[in-house]
Amino acid sequence: MGRVTVRRAVEQVSPSGRRRKIDALAAEEPLELRVNGKALAVTMRTPGHDVELAHGFLLSEGVIGSSEDISIARFCEGTGPDGLNTYNVLDIALAEGVPPPDIGVERNFYTTSSCGVCGKGALDAVKLKTRYSPALDEVRITPEALTGFPDALRERQKVFESTGGLHAAGLFVDGELLVVREDVGRHNAVDKVLGWAVLQNLVPLRGAVLMVSGRASFELVQKAAMSGIPVLAAVSAPSSLAVELAEEQGMTLVGFLRGDSMNIYTGGERVVETA
Repeated sequence: MGRVTVRRAVEQVSPSGRRRKIDALAAEEPLELRVNGKALAVTMRTPGHDVELAHGFLLSEGVIGSSEDISIARFCEGTGPDGLNTYNVLDIALAEGVPPPDIGVERNFYTTSSCGVCGKGALDAVKLKTRYSPALDEVRITPEALTGFPDALRERQKVFESTGGLHAAGLFVDGELLVVREDVGRHNAVDKVLGWAVLQNLVPLRGAVLMVSGRASFELVQKAAMSGIPVLAAVSAPSSLAVELAEEQGMTLVGFLRGDSMNIYTGGERVVETA
């Protein structure tokens, strides 16, 4: 798995005593994202699928709307102690005629693995206007279909299986799991999924369900709305602001999706007995 995991020696303590063992840890490294050579943000992420992460991040921030808005993505300077490229600096060149990011997109600080909106330059930059409103999406889905999504997502969490330390996001369309991405940051996992969709020319994601392994935060609802996703489902709880934003955007927000039960916080008309 390369730099996705790091092996470290640990001392395991149990009622049967102590023993030394090798443990697999989820890798966490900074990624500096530049646009047209100018530093835009630094996020703590699990290395891998970085180009997807950049595309998804720029989509969710309203900078781009499709893959045609980016002319090239390339890793640039940045070497480790071994003198090799760390692949932790990624420069995105926007296509001709695409406006550069607004100043509100710039981060005054790095974004942590737990927060994707931390460090925004201004409070009014937190809420963004989507070009792909999910409000009119008439997709319907059955409760039975939804309750199968967490297990389907879990089966594809390969790095979580070895480390137990990653969030995951998956994209379902017509009941089919199209893509799964894992990361130490839940917002990064979602950005990688959205970036994959951008590169596959699937945006706007009409009729899609975004499934996340943790809680549903405001930032995840916003990312889903920015890509036109009508349904966001989470195995844990949503925040109050996430529910407010989902209602405002005309999205269906499902939380505590576990076993054969769930809580539908907004957009319950999309969850029907017969799709």
